[in-house]
Amino acid sequence: MVDAKTIATYDAKAGDYIKLTQQDAPDASLQGFIELMPPGAHVLDLGCGPATSSAHMRAAGLIADPVDASPGMVTLANETHEIGARLGTFGDIDAVDFYDGIWANFSLLHAPRADLPRHLAALYRALKPGGIFHIGMKTGEGSARDGIDRLYTYVTVVELDALLRAAGFETLDTREGSERGLAGTIDPFVIMRARKRG
Repeated sequence: MVDAKTIATYDAKAGDYIKLTQQDAPDASLQGFIELMPPGAHVLDLGCGPATSSAHMRAAGLIADPVDASPGMVTLANETHEIGARLGTFGDIDAVDFYDGIWANFSLLHAPRADLPRHLAALYRALKPGGIFHIGMKTGEGSARDGIDRLYTYVTVVELDALLRAAGFETLDTREGSERGLAGTIDPFVIMRARKRG
């Protein structure tokens, strides 16, 4: 299920978002993810936004598949990077044993809590055996809208780890922190890296 208000916010603020996320080089999380990929790896950039991460992956020799549910973000991604970003929701991912890696950096936090097990199971199936999954989520409890009307599902670190394990993943690394986002607030987060068994 896609929240219309969240998509409308991203459509309206796509230009602001790219200013917030644009970087000349990958950050530590993305660089570490790239280094785990085999040469020419196929990577799903799920909730790609303006596809800044996909552009860095492409520069590193990977084959990025940027997907976003916001038409405004997809348009901006292709205008900025000519990268083949495409419109799609979490529920549209139906590949099987296809991707070497999946980069879901602060995107699945917009999925309803009840849908997270289903989406994580689909992403597990989409990865090749041994494939790497990166997920970033805001930490907390419950669901709420932020100051710019985006709907969030907050998770605890323990909860996210349990969700990944229930989907079949082996958790490899966990990092917590806080940062200022598009709404201007400083929010706590967790980033986990996991592997598909097999």
